[in-house]
Amino acid sequence: AMATAPQRLSVLLPTYNERDNLPLLVCMLVRTFRDSGIDFEIIIIDDGSPDGTQEVAEQLEKIYGSDKIVMREMMPVLFPPGTAYIHGMKHATGNFIVIMDADLSHHVSLYCMDCGKQKEGNFDIVSGTRYKGNGGVYGWDLKRKLISRGANFLTQVLLRPGASDLTGSFRLYRKEVLQKLMEKCVSKGYVFQMEMIVRARQLGYTIGEVPISFVDRLYGESKLGGNEIVSFLKGLLTLFATT
Repeated sequence: AMATAPQRLSVLLPTYNERDNLPLLVCMLVRTFRDSGIDFEIIIIDDGSPDGTQEVAEQLEKIYGSDKIVMREMMPVLFPPGTAYIHGMKHATGNFIVIMDADLSHHVSLYCMDCGKQKEGNFDIVSGTRYKGNGGVYGWDLKRKLISRGANFLTQVLLRPGASDLTGSFRLYRKEVLQKLMEKCVSKGYVFQMEMIVRARQLGYTIGEVPISFVDRLYGESKLGGNEIVSFLKGLLTLFATT
């Protein structure tokens, strides 16, 4: 890969009912980028939230300017996470793309955004990890910790992915790398993040890791239920069988 550092970052934020989190998250992101002097845009991809997320996004667009905040709607059906990114990428003008959750579970990890790690190793992908350095998980009950650790352990054993945290949803990608991976990925939902890393390794892309602290959602319900776990395991086995 050519040695390129981010000239402009596009953050893709899929949202569904994130009215409470969005202003805070956007404010933090804007501050982080301005402090580190990085040119950026935040693309909010809303999945038809009934709670007024879109109105909030439009307000933010007015406050920060439409070159910095862009709202794109995904109607009328609920899409799996991967689809939101594909949709968002069509509008992304940055040479690097950040994918993260809008639910503020990464709000202490924003220092990842200054791209120091990417420049350090000229990585194609930088992935947040909860399992290395001073990363960690706060506010999770034991069950969720076990599920998360267990899922990660299983994945490590089956897929040997060369990254320590595969289900984390904080990632920085070189734009053309993300496009390539999107074409290859077939998974939906929870497994999607994992498949991206496994495919990246197959294609020989370089992956850097930064420790992040993962703080459980401040508002709203976590989206990880029993059926999520079942579909995760199914997805994991399918990946194992096909890679």
